[in-house]
Amino acid sequence: MLDETESKQRDSQQKKQQIIDGFDPGGVGLNNGNIFGFPFDYETADIIILGVPWEVTVSFHSGTAKGPQAVLAASPQLDFYDYDYPDGWKQGIYMPPVPEWISELGGKLRSHAQTVVTATEQGIEPPDADLLIVNQGCERLNQWLYQATRRALDQGKRVGVLGGDHSVPLGAIQALSERYSSFGILHIDAHCDLRRAYQGFRYSHASIMRNVLDIEQVSTLVQVGVRDVSHKEIAFVRASEGSVILHHDTELKRSRYADRSWQSLCEQIVADLPEQVYISFDIDGLDPKLCPTTGTPVPGGLELEEAFFLLKVVANSRKIIGFDLCETGPDEWDGSVAARIVYKLCTLMGL
Repeated sequence: MLDETESKQRDSQQKKQQIIDGFDPGGVGLNNGNIFGFPFDYETADIIILGVPWEVTVSFHSGTAKGPQAVLAASPQLDFYDYDYPDGWKQGIYMPPVPEWISELGGKLRSHAQTVVTATEQGIEPPDADLLIVNQGCERLNQWLYQATRRALDQGKRVGVLGGDHSVPLGAIQALSERYSSFGILHIDAHCDLRRAYQGFRYSHASIMRNVLDIEQVSTLVQVGVRDVSHKEIAFVRASEGSVILHHDTELKRSRYADRSWQSLCEQIVADLPEQVYISFDIDGLDPKLCPTTGTPVPGGLELEEAFFLLKVVANSRKIIGFDLCETGPDEWDGSVAARIVYKLCTLMGL
């Protein structure tokens, strides 16, 4: 059995090398259905990108369910020389087709979710039946992503998640918790996402980090760029006894205005992260000029190169075990920016 497995691995590596030898990363972008137009498939890719077009619990702008498609459409237009890892593309990156039932189910659940959102905004109790339907549907999505991530990890691959709203990566993080006894989360976002079952939705986009902290293996949550936060979330952070560390956007900017270098701030941020790190990147953590059609844009935030510098500081001293990029809007500009973030995360995960 071992010989058979080793033989399959050798065949896969030979096939992968043939693909690398025959591909020109500086050529015309291929429209072949794969992210970045790369010629890899599930077998030959080291990194699997799982697209999750889901936005059931959003309470402001819609459109992030179309984020994965916007990224996919924009991605072949990139050039692939990465300053930090020029040969990063050779890892092999593949985005499997997204199951049709995800968009279909999400569309069916949106009307039930909207009933709940409208009720809560009017200050009345939402219907229990609608809440139950939405929560059960979100659980189904979580289980699918958990199984898809677990399958990839079983084959020695690394996984990135491409949302959709920020509720989606929970299943992937749950799968990683079976592989790593302890790891931290670096969370880039305009929001803390620490509300418990926001508007009654157990798997709300505003509750993802509260749900993540229920996973025993998650030891530390470090948040960067937050600038819309509730009193209760601040109280939760303060009561966490250091397991949640918040770097408010105002705090970071005031430090910069006082002539503190971004490098020293990044080093301070990363110092609180353990050896194994998962990156959860909500694109609204950036200045909204870079993501104008995201679901909940907020003035302020990081420049793209500031975010990349922070991620590089992480990669210099920590192991990136997985990532998600969520809340990309449907516009082609948002898709283009997000595609660059996904590629940067893939290259840094390979360092």
